[in-house]
Amino acid sequence: MNINRFPLRAGHAARAFINNSRGATIAERVESLNALSVQDAGRILSGMALDYAVNILDRPELRNAAQILALMGAEDAARLLHGMSNDRVADVLLELDGETRARLFSSLDEPVRIAIQHLMGYPPRTAGGIMTTEFVSVPDSWSVARTLDHVRQVERSRETVYAIYVLDEVSHALLHVVTLRRLITGEPDASILSVAQKGAPVSADPLMKQEDVARLIRKHDLLALPVTDEHGQMLGIVTVDDVIDTMIADTTEAAQRFGGMEALGQPYMKISFAGMIRKRAGWLAALFLGEMLTASAMQHFEGELEKAVVLTLFIPLIMSSGGNSGSQATSLIIRALALGELKLSDWWKVLLRELPTGVVLGAILGLVGFIRIVFWQSAGLYDYGPHWQMVAVTVFAALIGIVTFGSICGSMLPFVLQKLRLDPASASAPFVATLVDVTGLVIYFSVALLILSGTLL
Repeated sequence: MNINRFPLRAGHAARAFINNSRGATIAERVESLNALSVQDAGRILSGMALDYAVNILDRPELRNAAQILALMGAEDAARLLHGMSNDRVADVLLELDGETRARLFSSLDEPVRIAIQHLMGYPPRTAGGIMTTEFVSVPDSWSVARTLDHVRQVERSRETVYAIYVLDEVSHALLHVVTLRRLITGEPDASILSVAQKGAPVSADPLMKQEDVARLIRKHDLLALPVTDEHGQMLGIVTVDDVIDTMIADTTEAAQRFGGMEALGQPYMKISFAGMIRKRAGWLAALFLGEMLTASAMQHFEGELEKAVVLTLFIPLIMSSGGNSGSQATSLIIRALALGELKLSDWWKVLLRELPTGVVLGAILGLVGFIRIVFWQSAGLYDYGPHWQMVAVTVFAALIGIVTFGSICGSMLPFVLQKLRLDPASASAPFVATLVDVTGLVIYFSVALLILSGTLL
């Protein structure tokens, strides 16, 4: 292959790659290529055998595949794209701008264009969006021997041959699935139906969410899940490695959002300085504005603080306890929703569970705070004043209310976001903590007014 848009001479990084990667596996070479510039990675790929270069480009872990292909000539890019799996080609083309995508798309053969256009028409994060159209299927009238011969002929052009899909000869609807192990052990002259799995095959709708696809694969211990239309005709398969790749990407995005920022969308070391600022500044500013409400709440109770300065000693304790309980509840509910352990309609069950949980947790923390005040006062470590017993009761009662509110707020927010069709992971721990901080102060000073009125206040 000649990549005419790359510089004539490879850089130092490219030469180091060539010298140090002899005997390396494909996975190791992908990692090494990710550390190089697009130009160097492209020059290295252009010097490889076509099959080996295709295997590397087919790996989702290769981060700059789209940019590398965009810099190639149409002929070289077309050869590589024709060798890659259709689902991977669709993913790569979707990363390109419209002009480059059209240029590379027009270089493909018509059957490949039709298959890829079909794949690109499905929404992302669905079974249709992550499936491949390269699978092994045979009519239900074939014998075991004929099916084996067919597998030998097509195995290099298929995503996986561990499962063979038996279709109705007339309607082409999916009837059965035959594992490669059963096929090999079957009698050559026997019908393919004799080695097929009993019962209707497990399949997915093309619009099924990838989380549900992953649950189906895990539940039925599958290596690949067939995707069928409303007539039962096969559209493609979702392989377990594709599910793992997409779920890892989603988990990364969710973890970043849960940290109180936008998802980076790129590896940490690849994103630009300006991009990093854009991804983080918005959420930080929003959280800062939220925390400003805390100052407003304290200003509202300024008179009470002047009368009972001792109350300010416990503000950090009160705020952190509410935020921590809310973050705990949010983490548990978001994960349960992601795993399918909870549905949107289960919100009231969660509420009834978190209410007593919050009360008990708040009572435990309140008791710890109460004992701490009693011990410090009795040991002479600090003088909380003549009404120290009332202060201890105030802290005890306030912690019950704040931790309970934090637990309820943190557990309900993911349901609210899901109801609004937003990502529950947006209910990040910093966001919940900020919300509970403000309300926690209001609860704390309201309890103080109720208990200490006529004494300190």
